Amino acid sequence: MSSPEAPVTVLIADDDAVTRSGLSTLLGLQPGIAVVGQAADGVEVVERVRQLRPDVVLMDVRMPRRNGIDATRELLADSAAPPKVVVITTFENDDYVTAALSAGASGFVLKRRPVPQIAEAVRVVAAGEAVLFPAALRRMVAARPLGAAEALPRAALTGREEEVLRLMATGSSNPEIAVALTVSLETVKTHVGNVLTKLGAQNRTHAVVLAYESGLVVPGLPGA
Repeated sequence: MSSPEAPVTVLIADDDAVTRSGLSTLLGLQPGIAVVGQAADGVEVVERVRQLRPDVVLMDVRMPRRNGIDATRELLADSAAPPKVVVITTFENDDYVTAALSAGASGFVLKRRPVPQIAEAVRVVAAGEAVLFPAALRRMVAARPLGAAEALPRAALTGREEEVLRLMATGSSNPEIAVALTVSLETVKTHVGNVLTKLGAQNRTHAVVLAYESGLVVPGLPGA
């Protein structure tokens, strides 16, 4: 993995050769980003990650041999220091995207977004934050049947932890949560860590998906 001074290393996984090549070239020109490899499907991306150890994988979900969801799940279970995964997709309401987030991806970006915005998403997840688009996430989860209530042990969360989780669901960063709750940044980090541990969530994005699916955060209501 890279040091704080080194560029964020990225591997791009997409079954379309033109998309893959173009994104590799353009993203590699962005400051603080180094594209170290490409993969054409979910089997190859796992092999390439083991060889190259990138910080972040830009993961398409609809790929041959193995889709991006299964590849994400395997990557995150493969080592003590797996890469961050950002789903890159054409359609923000794709069920595959929600499934990838549930599998542990740190967020998603749309292929049509300008390359500097994709680069910023890479930097954000490399720094340990999540790339959340609350409105799109609400639409995706609202279209899915509730069925994960048992996956969110709400009674195990303290009142303050539920507040933190609701703010996470709005896309608030740790500093923004600290301001909203009038607590220190270290306190927020502790609460976020407790939430992830209690929910068994891979990351904050996964925790937000669980919050929506369980009904703790209801799409369309104030505060969501």
